[in-house]
Amino acid sequence: MSFPQFAFNNIRRNARSYIAFFLSSAFMVMVFFAYAVFMFHPDVTSIELGRNSAAGMKIASYIVFIFAFFFVLYSISAFLKSRNLEFGILTILGARPGQINRLIFMENMLIGLFSIVTGMAGGLLLSKMFLLLSTKMIGISDLPFYWPLKAILVTAAAFLALFIVISAFTLLFIRKNRVLELLKGTSKPKKEPKASLLLSVLCIALLAAGYWAIRQPLDPKWLLVAAVTGIAGTYFFYTQLSVLTVRLLKLSRRRLWRGTNLLWISEMAYKLKDNARMLFLVTVVTSLACMASSFLLSINNANEDAYLSSPFALDYISYHSATEQKDTQMIRSRLQAEGLEFKEYKVDQLSGSVRDGVRSQMLELLPLSRYNELAPQMGSETEAALSAGEAVLVISGQLDSEKYVKNNRLIAEFPDRTFSVRRTLKPVIPPFGQYASPLLVVGDDIYNLLDKNPDKRNRPKPFTRYLYKIPAWDGQLPASDSRNVTLSSELADSINKQQSANFLGARSNNYIRTKQGMSMLGFIGIFIALIFSVSSASFLYFRLHSELAADQRMYRALSKIGLSPGEMSGSATKQIALLFYIPILVAWIQTLVVIRPVLNQIQVYEITVPVLMTIGAFLAVQTLYFAVVRSRYVHSLKRTMV
Repeated sequence: MSFPQFAFNNIRRNARSYIAFFLSSAFMVMVFFAYAVFMFHPDVTSIELGRNSAAGMKIASYIVFIFAFFFVLYSISAFLKSRNLEFGILTILGARPGQINRLIFMENMLIGLFSIVTGMAGGLLLSKMFLLLSTKMIGISDLPFYWPLKAILVTAAAFLALFIVISAFTLLFIRKNRVLELLKGTSKPKKEPKASLLLSVLCIALLAAGYWAIRQPLDPKWLLVAAVTGIAGTYFFYTQLSVLTVRLLKLSRRRLWRGTNLLWISEMAYKLKDNARMLFLVTVVTSLACMASSFLLSINNANEDAYLSSPFALDYISYHSATEQKDTQMIRSRLQAEGLEFKEYKVDQLSGSVRDGVRSQMLELLPLSRYNELAPQMGSETEAALSAGEAVLVISGQLDSEKYVKNNRLIAEFPDRTFSVRRTLKPVIPPFGQYASPLLVVGDDIYNLLDKNPDKRNRPKPFTRYLYKIPAWDGQLPASDSRNVTLSSELADSINKQQSANFLGARSNNYIRTKQGMSMLGFIGIFIALIFSVSSASFLYFRLHSELAADQRMYRALSKIGLSPGEMSGSATKQIALLFYIPILVAWIQTLVVIRPVLNQIQVYEITVPVLMTIGAFLAVQTLYFAVVRSRYVHSLKRTMV
């Protein structure tokens, strides 16, 4: 038997160990290849959104490749540790270190080559569907199928280099081991897991510091602090705090000696300590995927709400330039030519600012008489007369009024004029859109006084809004190719390309632009999340399989003194369930802790449903993996019981 045949037979005989690693690697190759097929498509560069999508997928392919490197490295190192006994026997039989290294290298390369071929074959079969799905989700024209020679070469070269580097690197894992250590394999007695009280307290302190940092004003330095402390705290949670928690559980003899609790609680202390790094890695990967998915879903929901809650389809802002009359006449003419019924509202306003803590926020002033004319459009009641210095604050439901009003007082910066806020309104339909600046309604006399202030430095800047209510475009979300979107785009392009301060905002354009951006990121994120999910299940499968022999010996010995198959199954199921679901629970908590303050600072508040949907999806997939792994694992244990 030749050396390559020996390596191939080793893989074939250990197929059960290698199958999860092989399928996960092939899946990564397939996803990377699918991204490459899109990136190198000849028609993508001719579409602006296609170019942006290709750039996003290029970044995603880098993420996939980097993650694949660490995934393959971890997987191969786990396999090598589980085969220590085999390497020790080969050493006794006369195998030289160089021959064992050659055997390991050939095995890794054979698996890598099979993964590359299988992944690219699957990618070729699904490439047409991938192109169709990508264009539909991103919102660009259909891309025809082509022979992706460049994608094939790039994918093959990238992953071939990856497996060569890792296969050479992993040889370091066994070179320093002595023969006696190899022969002991995984059967060496384990020391009782211990946890440091000091490091457990440090874990709590790091998590608290991350919780505090993420609630600071949105800034890269605070995000970095939150990320570093949160990741470090998660690591110490698994290596120290979780072990300490299990030891505290063992202090209650009433709980510990009930049923099979003694068996599975004692074993969990060992499994948590042995698998701490793996659980930490799975948690970080799952948390990142959940946070990204929740962020995208929340932004998408907020985008839909912003469109549906905005009463005006077009919002033309003029700073009294020479093109104002021409622009508004063009808008009316185009709407009339389309046969659309519309109503135009002309609103004279002043723009100022109000101090929000250490920052200044934009503030728009509106006379009471004009506000009462617009109130029916917002579904609000008209306001009674306002005395001098009295005002009504109208803000979007996403904004916190306490940032602007202190003790019923608001100090506007033009200059430092104080208003007594009679009440704060949060209409269901904000007058100028979901993300408009706060609106301060003042009496007509005060408004005219501010508008005619001869001191221009202390006078709010005047501007005029032309608001267009188009009933035919209300109440439903527009498609990207609808007349609503195309006409709005034509009008906005025609006006905004002029060299003037005037600006036309279109509700449908803002909605479609945000939707397409989120769709592109979502499409990229779906496959990355799938890779993370599949890989996390593979990590758990590797660890359980490496511990299978030791667990079989333990349960066989316990079965001789009366442990039933049902009791064994219940004990093993609890241990496996904790390993599978603890990372999901921790990821869910971290997602809620991080996403809520970040999105709140960009005025997105409806996050509960997106987070629950994301965690629910990961939980469903993890449950499927758990059912499969648990069934195979328990079946293997049952075969060893007497």
